[in-house]
Amino acid sequence: MRFYGLTDRGKQRENNEDCIYVCNVTDDLKLFIMADGMGGANAGEVASKDAIECVEGYIQSEFPKIQPEKEQIENLIRTAIERANKYIFEKSKTMPEYKGMGTTIVVVIVYKGKAYIGHVGDSRVYRFRKHIIRQLTKDHSYVQALVKEGTITREEARNHPQKNVLLKVLGGEKTVEPDVITKGFVKDDILLICTDGLTNMLEEKDIYETIMKHKDYLKNACKALIDNANMLGGYDNISVILISND
Repeated sequence: MRFYGLTDRGKQRENNEDCIYVCNVTDDLKLFIMADGMGGANAGEVASKDAIECVEGYIQSEFPKIQPEKEQIENLIRTAIERANKYIFEKSKTMPEYKGMGTTIVVVIVYKGKAYIGHVGDSRVYRFRKHIIRQLTKDHSYVQALVKEGTITREEARNHPQKNVLLKVLGGEKTVEPDVITKGFVKDDILLICTDGLTNMLEEKDIYETIMKHKDYLKNACKALIDNANMLGGYDNISVILISND
């Protein structure tokens, strides 16, 4: 298995409020986390960094204590995200500059042919299998709710004026309910974890073509995705993690 992660400030933002974590815990266990922070001053950077530290610390300490089966791994991810939410929510009340801070989060545990995924917000996970790209996560956003209701199409959602309005973030409320799913991750599958700085710039077909072109060198693939997003404006921070099940 190969993996690589990269984050970039983009062309328009002064700071990078994204944060990523990539770890080869054991031969069987890999842990990947991505957060896209938001808030005034440097609060977004604080929220994303704190979220990853909370989740990583909890999973690293608690995974050896559980039976590594679907329900227990999903519960581990869910609890880690809920604990991070509580920490950020409480920290946001400690200083004026932290008021209103929050972050998206994606947590992926790869373990024995499965990808265990938890998320809050609009950072995404895609799976590439047999020349098909599939989005595994569903955005917690206003436009995704409209798409689900059938009010607008996915194509209309891409350019909707309220596409950045999130219905759920880490730290926004005292409690949060993350989505947690388990998907197969078999030989030759590729997972992409990314923030909206990528998906707001590139369409799925462009993402697919870029990864397929560079899939033998994941570092080059990550860099090409970020370069392409920046060439189209780079309006936001851009983060990508690629995981190839060779």
